[in-house]
Amino acid sequence: QVQLVESGGGLVQAGGSLSLSCAASGSIVGINQMGWYRQAPGKLRELVAVSMRGGLTNYADSVKGRFTISIDNTKNTVYLQMNSLKVEDTAVYYCHANILTSWVSTNDVWGQGTQVTVSS
Repeated sequence: QVQLVESGGGLVQAGGSLSLSCAASGSIVGINQMGWYRQAPGKLRELVAVSMRGGLTNYADSVKGRFTISIDNTKNTVYLQMNSLKVEDTAVYYCHANILTSWVSTNDVWGQGTQVTVSS
């Protein structure tokens, strides 16, 4: 009943910028947190950035100072602004959200993933 739709992936040169977005739709009472994960070739999926209700954010050490996560609560959408991209950032990026679906229940939802490729 809740779906995440991602957009914004693509190909960019090292040093460039790219912005991802992820919109949640369905039976949403509120959003507890939204974040981004990524899985690079030959590696396990890792957390990139997360934004929690109340404004707290966490970033992977590898992206601190370069990536910025933000949420537009009016649109139930999370964004990831990626600057100074490196080849090492190449991965499939997945949106994740913990959704308050009723006054007494939550649900973890994943997006379909979007490819980000950084060329040298």
